[in-house]
Amino acid sequence: MPVPAPRYSERDMAMMQRCLELAARARGLTSPNPMVGAVVARDGRVVAEAWHTRAGRPHAEALALHRAGARARGATLYSNLEPCAHFGRTPPCVDAIVAAGIRKVVAAHVDPFSKVRGRGFAALRRSGVRVAVGLLAPQARALNEAYLTAITRGRPLVIVKAAMTLDGRIATARGASRWISGAVSRRLVHMWRAQSDAIMVGARTVAADNPRLTARGRLGRQPQRIVVDAKLRIDPGCRMLSGRRGGQVIIYTVRGVSRSRRAALERVGAQVRCVPAGRGGVSLRAVMTDLAAHRVTQVLIEGGGELIASALHAGVVDRVALFAAPLLLGGHRAVPLVGGRDARSLRHAIRLDGMTCRPSGTDLLIEARVVRS
Repeated sequence: MPVPAPRYSERDMAMMQRCLELAARARGLTSPNPMVGAVVARDGRVVAEAWHTRAGRPHAEALALHRAGARARGATLYSNLEPCAHFGRTPPCVDAIVAAGIRKVVAAHVDPFSKVRGRGFAALRRSGVRVAVGLLAPQARALNEAYLTAITRGRPLVIVKAAMTLDGRIATARGASRWISGAVSRRLVHMWRAQSDAIMVGARTVAADNPRLTARGRLGRQPQRIVVDAKLRIDPGCRMLSGRRGGQVIIYTVRGVSRSRRAALERVGAQVRCVPAGRGGVSLRAVMTDLAAHRVTQVLIEGGGELIASALHAGVVDRVALFAAPLLLGGHRAVPLVGGRDARSLRHAIRLDGMTCRPSGTDLLIEARVVRS
């Protein structure tokens, strides 16, 4: 007989919602680990709570149990992810749960990581701990979309971000793009940068805009800066290589590039990585696989149009976030949002779904998911 789905009370819902709120406090700080919050409750009241603050630090469950102390015996533990059952940089949370005398564990969903993947729940059940799984699972998966993408697809979550005019242009015919979006939108982008592991641009964007690609403001950390440059045209004296602020600069190119150009870039601190060639010069699938191997879970692609087109056609983009500004450039030489070749028909268009639109200062922020064929 099939096992009936667990029934959850309003208190259960409130406790799991609290786990999600706690987990989100560490947004952008736990990678490559997931964001996890935990609540220990007895008789419908919170005894202790905690969240995972950074990779290598105590997990949320263990920290909440430590804070609960003897009050954890006979209590219920809520967590937005399956507790781990293996030794990593921290001991297994399952052992701490059992030792604390927890009566029941309520979790949002299974952790797909190969060393967990149901083992945590199985170990708890073997030790006599009741387990309920599935409460607010869609919300929990959305919170940790980057982690889950890295684990299940072997590549980072990839988001294309761009500022465009209402007629879909990201720069004038002469390459001017500062500033299409307004101040409110630009502040939001800096927050997104700080929450991402890496920002990616193409060599043409570096040449045209000479960006720093830093997260400005009190935002906690600086992402890695990725440049896709098949011919190593990037100037060693550009601002992202000459400035002191900012994360590591990594340049992806193809095998057989100029050794002297590579040496010049490495002398000023860039890391040059060679991958197979692909559409547009560099295989973006190979780039994303390599980034995942280096524990990058979320990449923000910021242009230009040719790189965006290559990423979309390579099938590595998960979401788009487009700031539509109240501007019209007109003409036919202004730079389009998506470069590359024209689609032969509507059947060949990149499809989006789940589209939302909301104000962002004077702009409109349009967000959508890329439909996978």
